[in-house]
Amino acid sequence: MRFRHVRMENFKCYADAELDLETGVTVIHGVNGSGKSSLLEACFFALYGSKALDERTLDDVITNGAEDAEIELVFDHAGESYRIERRLRLTGERAQTAKCVLETPDGSVDGARAVREYVTELLRMDAEAFVNCAYVRQGEVNKLIHASPSDRQDMIDDLLQLGKLEEYRERASKARLGIKTVLDGQRDVIENLESKIAAKEDKELHAQLNELETELSESNAEIERLEGQIEAARDTRDEAESVLDEYEEKRDRIDDLEGEIETLQEKISETEQERDRLKEEITERRERLDQLETKRDDLLADSELDSDAGLGAVETTLENLEERDDELRDELESINIEIQEYTSEAENARERADELEAEAETARENAEELETELAEAEAELDDRRKKLGDIDDEIETAKAQFEDAPVAFGEADDHHESLEAEAEELREALTDVRTKLESAKSSVEEAEALLEQGKCPECGQAVEDSPHVDALADDRERVAELESRRDDLEDERSAVRERLDDAETLVEAEASVEQLRGNRRNVEQLVEEREATLSDKRDRITDLEERAETLDERAEEKRAVATEADEQADDRREEIATINAERGEIRARRERLESLEETLEAIEDAEDGIEDRRESRADKAELNEERRERLAEKRQRKNELQSEFDEERIEEARADRTRATEYLEEAEPALEEERENRDDLKGRIGGIEAELSELEDLREEHDELVERRDALESLYDEAQRLQETYGDLRAELRQQNVERLERLLNETFDLVYQNDSYSHIELDGEYELTVFQKDGAPLDPDQLSGGERALFNLSLRCAIYRLLAEGIEGAAPMPPLILDEPTVFLDSGHVSQLVELIDSMRELGVEQIVVVSHDDELVVAADDVVEVRKDPTSNRSTVERREEIGTTAFAE
Repeated sequence: MRFRHVRMENFKCYADAELDLETGVTVIHGVNGSGKSSLLEACFFALYGSKALDERTLDDVITNGAEDAEIELVFDHAGESYRIERRLRLTGERAQTAKCVLETPDGSVDGARAVREYVTELLRMDAEAFVNCAYVRQGEVNKLIHASPSDRQDMIDDLLQLGKLEEYRERASKARLGIKTVLDGQRDVIENLESKIAAKEDKELHAQLNELETELSESNAEIERLEGQIEAARDTRDEAESVLDEYEEKRDRIDDLEGEIETLQEKISETEQERDRLKEEITERRERLDQLETKRDDLLADSELDSDAGLGAVETTLENLEERDDELRDELESINIEIQEYTSEAENARERADELEAEAETARENAEELETELAEAEAELDDRRKKLGDIDDEIETAKAQFEDAPVAFGEADDHHESLEAEAEELREALTDVRTKLESAKSSVEEAEALLEQGKCPECGQAVEDSPHVDALADDRERVAELESRRDDLEDERSAVRERLDDAETLVEAEASVEQLRGNRRNVEQLVEEREATLSDKRDRITDLEERAETLDERAEEKRAVATEADEQADDRREEIATINAERGEIRARRERLESLEETLEAIEDAEDGIEDRRESRADKAELNEERRERLAEKRQRKNELQSEFDEERIEEARADRTRATEYLEEAEPALEEERENRDDLKGRIGGIEAELSELEDLREEHDELVERRDALESLYDEAQRLQETYGDLRAELRQQNVERLERLLNETFDLVYQNDSYSHIELDGEYELTVFQKDGAPLDPDQLSGGERALFNLSLRCAIYRLLAEGIEGAAPMPPLILDEPTVFLDSGHVSQLVELIDSMRELGVEQIVVVSHDDELVVAADDVVEVRKDPTSNRSTVERREEIGTTAFAE
């Protein structure tokens, strides 16, 4: 596998960059902090997405200030071409994957999860395995050697796919334990069932059932006997109660007849009393009629009617008077309407006159207010013209700050940005020097401690005859140089900070001038607007004064109209007085005629009342005759019912009812008790039958559980054999891989340390590493010097890479070998050995090796060099391929 092309847009420090990667050794070169590692991280992120970010989030890969980011990676694998495109977008407060597509020879794969799973299956390694095998990230060169044996074992086993066998073995173990749990449960259930079956068999349930069924038969016979006797007693009681009920009904009927007879007698008496009362009322009404006739004669004499005029003549005269009164009332209403119209017209005219006068007064007040505002506006205009001069003075004062400044007015921002970029470069250089100084001091302290113990500061062996004793003086000299360089950089940084403070003052002065200029433009605009407003106010004052005079003239006209309307209303009021006098005469005549009408109607009512009462007395006399006839009939029926009574039969019926009731009171509880006994027997029989059914179910369940137990025991044995098989296979394959990895590690290490002080490396079955010196003395890898440990770890990484490349059954396509800043812990001598190691990997068939470094010794020895630079102004990185490289190459 090899990377062919990578493109980035808004990815970390890259705004828009793309790069073609060739076969062979490619060195990505640049100063610290320029963004070299971000190129490799883009390729890693394209393959595995968020799994490549460790503890970071998608937000961290999008360039600050950008809304989205794109990464495109084209790579070849096993002779086929693949292309991955990922697009991230900020939505709300977090970034999300907006697009993730993998184009394969067989079609497209969509979705971040699906793409990651496809890449993992294609490369046979996930993101963690990729880092442990092919991608040596910055600061992680010693990751494998510092890992515990168990962690190192897990890392290498996962890379060699042996972790799957351990996973399968653990699954088989869990399955076996699960089966054992179920099997133990089945055994407990079977034991419990056998105990229940034995307990039920000891009860002799069939014998109990036969005995209870005999008792039930006897109980049914007793219940049948009692039910027959109770039925006969109930018939006797019912027959006696029928005779007594019939007697009670006749007795009740006689009582009803006595009540009806008494009621009729009372009604006859009341009706006779009512006839006497009606007779008295007739006499009283005759006397009232005489009085009314006398009053009628008197009223006729006072009216204009004839003495024999009847009710019809009175009603006709009243209708004529009412018609005349209606005519006068209509005429009166018409006059009142005219008066209201004249009055309303006068009031409206006066109100309108008041309104016009008020409008005139308002116009005069508005004119006075405008004159006051005009004077104030003229004063304010003078103040604003004065303010323009003050602003000009302030602008000149701010510009005066640039007279002794290193830049002209208008160039302060550019000057400030230039100083910030210079300060950033000094900060990065100072950080780099401090890092190197800390590493160098650590090496000197470690070496001095070993020298005090009489050991070599590089290999940890005795000082005598050691080839590394002289390196301590060089390291001390390098510490002194780095401390001097650090002090110089700190002085330069302090000076730049002072210049930055002065530059910020100039930037603030330019901003102040711009703001003052804006304020001046605003004041000029306000002066122009105020001058236009003053002219409008003067015209408005003239218009208001003219309008006030016109409104006063219109008010006088309205008051004249109101006076004329009041005179017309007074004329109409005199006509109303004449009409009201005539209506008073009509009202008096109507009152006399209405009294006469009431008297005539009362005479008719009195005559009708006398006639009605005479008829009512006759009706009541006929009603009493009918009642007396019904009274005679009821007395005769009462005598007939009294003659039908048989006292002996009644007494015999009472005795039969008493005997039957007493027997039922004794027999019914006995019957209920016997029925309860029968129900209890049925319940007990049902319980025995249920227990027998349960016993049969328990036996069937027992047989099924025994059969299932046997099957589980067989399955448990199979799971145990499968677990042991996976464990044996993993151990066998691990031993094979340990032997091959040890061979490859020694081959790789020999290429780096030929004819040196180390003979070989041993790797045991637990991946524990031991280095042997030429004299056979063993060393732990931690006892190597810093540079030797780094090369040892790179050799181990390369050996693992070769083992995976060869595969278990032949060659397998591998990703590029990627080394990110591998020279951090190496001095110049060890850098040359690193060059030899990389050269040997290429000779062994590694198609593509990508190295990120700031070391120039690697740059001149590469097949292809890519320069990475960061713009200090925009803080954005760019990539550029060198057309020509040094004459030294890895192949030399």
